Amino acid sequence: MRAPRLKRFSPREVSPMISTELTGGWTLTATSGDPDGRLPDPIPAAVPGSSHVDLMAAGLIEDPFLDGNEFTQTWLFDVDWRYRTTLDPAALDLSAPGPDERVDLVFDGVDTIGTVTVAGTEVGTTANMHRSYRFDVSGLLDGGPVELSVDLQSATTYAEAEKERLGFRPGPYPTPFNYLRKMACSFGWDWGPDLRTAGLWKPVRLERWRTARLASVRPLVTVDHDGTGRVELHVELEYAGDPAAVVLKAGVGPSWAMVGLEPGETSAVVSLEVPDVELWWPAGYGDQPLYDLELTLHVTDDVELDRWQRRIGFRTVTLDTSRDEIGTAFTFSVNGVPVFVKGANWIPDDHFLTRITPERLARRLDQAIGANLNLLRIWGGGIYETDAFYDACDERGLLVWQDFLLACAAYPEEQPLWDEIAAEARENVVRLMPHPSLIHWNGGNENLWGHADWAWESRLDGRTWGERYARELLPAIVAELDPTRTYSDNSPCSPGFGQAEMHPNHPDHGTHHQWEVWNQIDYHEYRSEIPRFCSEFGFQGPPAWRTLTDWVHAVDGGPLASVPDPKADANFLIHQKADDGNGKLDRGMAPHLGVPAAFADWHWAGQLNQAHAVAYAIEHYRSWWPRTAGAIVWQLNDCWPVTSWAMVDSEERTKPLWYAVRAAFAPRLLAVVDRDDTLSVAVVNDTDQEWTGHLDLIREGLDGSVLGAGTATVSVPARSVATVGVPAAAATPDDPTREVLVAQLGDVRTVHAFVEDVELELDPEPLSAVAEPVDGGYRVSVTARSLARGVTLLADIAAADAAVDRGLVTLLPGETADFMVSTADPGAADALTGPAVVRSANDLHRRSPVPAPHG
Repeated sequence: MRAPRLKRFSPREVSPMISTELTGGWTLTATSGDPDGRLPDPIPAAVPGSSHVDLMAAGLIEDPFLDGNEFTQTWLFDVDWRYRTTLDPAALDLSAPGPDERVDLVFDGVDTIGTVTVAGTEVGTTANMHRSYRFDVSGLLDGGPVELSVDLQSATTYAEAEKERLGFRPGPYPTPFNYLRKMACSFGWDWGPDLRTAGLWKPVRLERWRTARLASVRPLVTVDHDGTGRVELHVELEYAGDPAAVVLKAGVGPSWAMVGLEPGETSAVVSLEVPDVELWWPAGYGDQPLYDLELTLHVTDDVELDRWQRRIGFRTVTLDTSRDEIGTAFTFSVNGVPVFVKGANWIPDDHFLTRITPERLARRLDQAIGANLNLLRIWGGGIYETDAFYDACDERGLLVWQDFLLACAAYPEEQPLWDEIAAEARENVVRLMPHPSLIHWNGGNENLWGHADWAWESRLDGRTWGERYARELLPAIVAELDPTRTYSDNSPCSPGFGQAEMHPNHPDHGTHHQWEVWNQIDYHEYRSEIPRFCSEFGFQGPPAWRTLTDWVHAVDGGPLASVPDPKADANFLIHQKADDGNGKLDRGMAPHLGVPAAFADWHWAGQLNQAHAVAYAIEHYRSWWPRTAGAIVWQLNDCWPVTSWAMVDSEERTKPLWYAVRAAFAPRLLAVVDRDDTLSVAVVNDTDQEWTGHLDLIREGLDGSVLGAGTATVSVPARSVATVGVPAAAATPDDPTREVLVAQLGDVRTVHAFVEDVELELDPEPLSAVAEPVDGGYRVSVTARSLARGVTLLADIAAADAAVDRGLVTLLPGETADFMVSTADPGAADALTGPAVVRSANDLHRRSPVPAPHG
């Protein structure tokens, strides 16, 4: 149930704070770096926006995401830009401010190195994409038209000059992203393009205000043991003209309070108590009641000057990093309840950030909830996510772990970088404090690990590398501004790192990243260690077929699948950023599924192996709760069309991995594991109710014949795991290539093969399918005549808008599964039942390849 809304105040006059967003009339000009004259002067510009998107809209460049265009547009790295508009007095109140008035020009986000000029006068500069800027332009307004321009220097030029000045710092790529405060993945990553955007990427506005304004509001939200909610609003004021006595009024739920300030006082604390609050819970643990919190600023005669409104949730968060007989824990508790984190890492959802709408974010976060996730980790090479993102997480119960934006590189600690990182951290901690979904701040991604293991020390030659950000600056800012939330130095990081025996990526201590799997070793090695909390692990797979073939064509311009070896095509390789990515895919699938020769089969095998690998890890981690307290998959989403670790591709299509994660993170799970060299079933109960019943353990032939069986009575308490040994009659196959173990408890089932799929004597064509029209699409009924593993409909091949409700379904002989396909395409029925769409692991045993889908 939603909590009561805020009591409304009734000031005698509407707030004189006037905020006008400057969205129209902007132009974009290349001021240097265009020696061939490819960019006319000027072109229309969108604000918020970026230069690439404007150039596409003007027809001056092709879409950088298409084929090999990324590499043909590197000349844009060196261009300097000018955004320009005229502030029109007919549309804006540009009269000269009075003695107690001020007009501020506010930039919520500038990408990145900028000089701002108003009426021919330079009013300020910008050097940080991750913070806002406010400039007093009161003295430049006289009632006439005023020109506003923002000159943006090439980020590459600036960063290279800083690298020359400060000296070499190692990183994962030769690009100089670590020398300026710009989204690191703007310079490319092993899943993203190198485009080096520029623009006014967040709103620009004029704010006209009088007497005083709310400069900063920090709500510290806590809950007492007796259920009383507490809000402490720490308020900072700024004055215009002669300071006046002012009043702060605050309200939440049924409670309100008022504090008066003497003329010139710039700070105050307004405290509120809300009895018997409804607690905010993570997804899967309870509801997410949100309360409206409002703060207003008045002069003493009750004229309202400024207003601040947010939604908050009452909850507590703790992080256990205590030492035990194994090592160091890393366990989050919300409202006193320990939580197994079912997470995914999050990157910017589009490389062009201004195209990410609240509606797109809502769809993506619904997909996260649909995959049974309860946490997203915002990775440190992207951005501090928007309030729209956090609002949607608040509403869904998605916990958020926010990295500070330092990723995989050595960062200079000299000026101006030190002050810029401090400023962005302070601003974003305060901005995001109201959101109950935000539970954890993290000092950066893989920086401490990089220094320890990636041969940085010898290359640094004594130069600073960013340790003080993680260990001094950032924890001090969190402790000062937001002590209600937890902090860790880095991911990975072992609490107490620095002791002789401690390594920053030690699986027994704190957070762990597992990248030996994928890079070097088989995914079975996931189970060779039992991390306390695995905050990164993952495996690659290609995007949906239609996403791939719509965006990537062969170099000769024809369909990718038409060339003899699509994997070797230069355009395909541009959309495969991982070092030796295709080789790793082949080596990864060879022992499990084989490496198909036909491209359509290879595409399916790559997706299926990705799903198997990640599910194998998740089931292992969950089986060790509470020793292992979390698993954060790399990664939920993509920012462009690419072969990557994502479970949802850039066209918002779910890959088979998404279905695997949904099953592996289900509230109740049966996982076949090895315990002390004994085949066992981990019964994982992540619900608030006890799970009881008879666990049936049956050894079956691929034709469905029962070869051995056993039953165990189980009773698993809430939020617990029990391990049950499989009796010998079910655990010991006569012929492992023709038998499987079926474990079932209630309506939860798992099917375990004693050998890899490539060794199973699977029927290569075990399925029949029928499509029946229903409201909104089709019901596709798939029936198996013998064991069929991982039955999946690649529905996008049948229709561009098609989506299917389930995937990776293992069918026993004689079973039928219904797949609900949503599509508006009236001609999709035949394709939905064809061999290009209805896939399973059995397909990979076909002697002749399945026909390549269209494209």
